[in-house]
Amino acid sequence: MDETVERRYQLIVLVVAAIVFLGSVLSPPNLMDDVDAVQAQIARNMLESGDWVTARLNGVPYLEKSPLIYWMMASSYAVFGVHDWAARLPLAICSVLLCWVTARFAAWAFGELGGLLAGLTLASSIGLWLFTRIQIPDAILTLTIAIAMWGFLRALEGERKWAAIAAASMGVGLLLKALIAVVFPVAAMVIFLLVTGQWRSRETWRRLHISSGLAILLAIAAPWHILATLRNPPYFDLTWRSVPGEYHGFFWFYFLNEHVFRFLNMRYPRDYNTVPRLWFWLLHFVWFFPWGGALPGAAQLSYRGVDRASRTRSLALCWLGFILVFFTFSTTQEYYSMPAYPAFALLIGSAIASGNAVPRFGLRMAACTFGLAALAIAFILTQVWNLPAPGDISQALTQNPDAYTLSLGHMGDLTVKSFAYLKAPLLIALVASITGAAAIFAFRPALLFTIAMVLFLHAARIALIAFDPYLGSRELAVAYREAPPGELIIDNQYYAFSSVFFYAAVDRAWLLNGRVTNLAYGSYSPGAPDVFLTDSGFTELWRRQQRYYVLVEKPSVSRLAALVGSGSLHLVKESGGKFLFSNHG
Repeated sequence: MDETVERRYQLIVLVVAAIVFLGSVLSPPNLMDDVDAVQAQIARNMLESGDWVTARLNGVPYLEKSPLIYWMMASSYAVFGVHDWAARLPLAICSVLLCWVTARFAAWAFGELGGLLAGLTLASSIGLWLFTRIQIPDAILTLTIAIAMWGFLRALEGERKWAAIAAASMGVGLLLKALIAVVFPVAAMVIFLLVTGQWRSRETWRRLHISSGLAILLAIAAPWHILATLRNPPYFDLTWRSVPGEYHGFFWFYFLNEHVFRFLNMRYPRDYNTVPRLWFWLLHFVWFFPWGGALPGAAQLSYRGVDRASRTRSLALCWLGFILVFFTFSTTQEYYSMPAYPAFALLIGSAIASGNAVPRFGLRMAACTFGLAALAIAFILTQVWNLPAPGDISQALTQNPDAYTLSLGHMGDLTVKSFAYLKAPLLIALVASITGAAAIFAFRPALLFTIAMVLFLHAARIALIAFDPYLGSRELAVAYREAPPGELIIDNQYYAFSSVFFYAAVDRAWLLNGRVTNLAYGSYSPGAPDVFLTDSGFTELWRRQQRYYVLVEKPSVSRLAALVGSGSLHLVKESGGKFLFSNHG
């Protein structure tokens, strides 16, 4: 392997990934309401409280997630201060590292060109960028799984330190997203050993160093799990039901409710929906656009050879196959298959590097899709170019709340008029689409595809700025921070206005009819603060001489007016179809 060429190719992957992911760190767009700002606020609460074991929201124990992403964000705050970009930085850096590790893995298996193409596939495709717009740990988990899988193959070749690296990586993964961090890679490894027949060899098990690996894994992951169990009793409740109003401690909620019951669709609260199975599979061609068109070409390659490339492709197939089948039989959302993304990238990079006709045809079809996109975008621009764009984009959107439990639920809110607020990103997307379409004339279209996708993804980032008032509440947070002091009331659940807590530095607020979804379970824990209001409690507070503020979405304003009278709702700020009222003018 030419080391100079390899270094150059790895640098290209790093630069492209940095432009895509680090280039998306700064605000605007701001943190969104819901999970995005929730993650950032939990990390802030950890830093300020000094309790790095039990996550809390609004003072209520939040027991369902592993802590490492919060530790990373809190550490970033400690270094750079509490800023939204500091919250985003750890995930962005790990996304860049994921693309680089995938490129290194592919170069080790398939050569320099295969490494370059696998890295670019991951760095410039839609899925990884889209699902890292919110601060969830899945991309970091995917990094740990990719390292574990690469370490597994290298350990089988006799490199002992890589067995330890694989075990340590899975231990870190346990602190990111619990059991699947071990279940996914170990299942893929076992299937691979069964398929290749290597399970019969005593040398295989000797090289994997399972006992020492298990010790490394437990040394990394066990301390937090033990501490969280001890601090949030009862310790080992095994109640086989999930119903409202019952509290069974951390162990039950984290292991049974969040893993077993979620897989069996028995979990309460049911704050999630599921993607139809066929769409879950087919959408991967969208997540890996434009590179996914080359995936069928992987079927022409060797999987049964003893060479490194064949074994890596075989492992990649076991890897993505297990994850996709796993979620076929479980509740699932669009991004749940992210831990399989490096496996897809390995197969796609290998297929394109082969130079066979099938992947070349698939990439030409992707170029044609770019051409159709260019025509569609040009048509939309002709229809909206002279349309006014008053206020913010929320005025031109519909609402489909039943779809919002899916990751792409807000896509259904778009209308033709809404594109009048997106003229600049549409122009950039048009240039990107024309660039991608030009790849049909290129013998090796990777360069044009990469440029096109970098432009397209940043056009999407700019489009998100227009959606800021609709998807987030920073302007309301600023208005509350600058208004006369008063206690804050959130209509509905915490998640509805979670960015206000972050941007206004609110530690505690009243939640009106908000004892639902993610805070419901922790609210029944011993010592949990009483921060929940009923309609009667809200009416009583609102009529006091003390100043209160309430944040409410437009559809619920009439309900509040019926409770306290429209004359007592004094408007402080409206933004994105959401309102901040005070009980005193």
